Amino acid sequence: MSSDQRFFDFLKERIGLDVASVGEAIIERAVRQRSQSLNAQTADQYWQQLLASTDEQQALIEAVIVPETWFFRYPESFATLGRLAVARLAEIKHMRALRILSLPCSTGEEPYSIAMALLDVGLAPHQFKVQGMDVSPLSVERARRGVYGKNSFRGQDIEFRDRHFTEQTDGYRIADRVREQVRLQVGNLLDPTLLANEPSYDFVFCRNLLIYFDQPTQKQVFEVLKGLTHVDGVLFIGPAEGSLLGRLGMRSMGVPQSFAFSRHAEPAPEPVFVPMPAPIPQRSAAPIPTKPRPFSTISAQPVVPIKPPPAQSDAADLLSQIATLANEGKSLEARAACERYLQTHPPAAQVFYWLGLLSDVAGSALEAQGYYRKALYLEPQHPQALMHLAALLESQGDVAGARRLQARAARSERKQ
Repeated sequence: MSSDQRFFDFLKERIGLDVASVGEAIIERAVRQRSQSLNAQTADQYWQQLLASTDEQQALIEAVIVPETWFFRYPESFATLGRLAVARLAEIKHMRALRILSLPCSTGEEPYSIAMALLDVGLAPHQFKVQGMDVSPLSVERARRGVYGKNSFRGQDIEFRDRHFTEQTDGYRIADRVREQVRLQVGNLLDPTLLANEPSYDFVFCRNLLIYFDQPTQKQVFEVLKGLTHVDGVLFIGPAEGSLLGRLGMRSMGVPQSFAFSRHAEPAPEPVFVPMPAPIPQRSAAPIPTKPRPFSTISAQPVVPIKPPPAQSDAADLLSQIATLANEGKSLEARAACERYLQTHPPAAQVFYWLGLLSDVAGSALEAQGYYRKALYLEPQHPQALMHLAALLESQGDVAGARRLQARAARSERKQ
């Protein structure tokens, strides 16, 4: 039942989802769960129930969409937003409020983070408004409720929680002064009438969405996003989507870890140069492709006295530290932790995956490709490396190569 092409086509038409981007198993599981909940015995039975009920159509979409977000994810993006917002208000001589769009807004962590960031840099409530939008009514309702558990607060810097939240028995409730800055609504980015009568936005956040679409849908969605963004505005995207936007004519703002792209074609600000820590060879953080090192260099280190292998727990702790640093946007520290791991432990696919993602984020597409391939050499079915390398290849025009990797990821998911 679950592999029926009709269900894949339905999700493609309704939300633009490319089945290869998430793997058939994810959709199969969602269809199976919804079929069981309706006591449908056959594919045809559930298909007819799906067609007859808009509520069931939305329920299937909800079952496929699994929001993964938290407050101030990619912290440098919000720091960059604060600086750009202050400059933007000066440019327009404070004649109007700034308009910011978060789409998809999921359960509200992103639009509320935007509001908190702007309040924290000194903007008054009348100087900006945030619009949050998501295809999922359930997610929007949770965002409107404004109560969050501990999973929404990650990383070491959560001081904002004391300033903007009140603890209660069922979680942390966001302050009214933040909530009042955000307007939330249900909306589909593939709807041609989406925000048709609204003025353009100074800043648009659209994270980790394009990677779930096939190439034609990516271009369609990009045109919508470009139309929603003011000619002098800025589009914030996800770490794996920079190569795609560059190919479609957007220009990076040059601020590491901000994932910020300018809407217009004028020269971008000079990239911020951040030197690497001393143990790592110096390289610019600007998005300049570099030649990846061959895999053999990992074993070609200078001969050192043999030491007893580190404990397994040490490796696990260091991997956890790498993940935390990378998710907090601390790319230099994360890269240094990866190098420390490779100096003291055998090569690990997850470490090369993180190095690939960090290079991808910095704009070094060729280097990222090399690291992703090293991860796959060690673990041929590494799911994140497969998907990120596929997105990178597709952004470079290698659609066939991307599809092969997506198919591998889908097969791996089915076996689990």
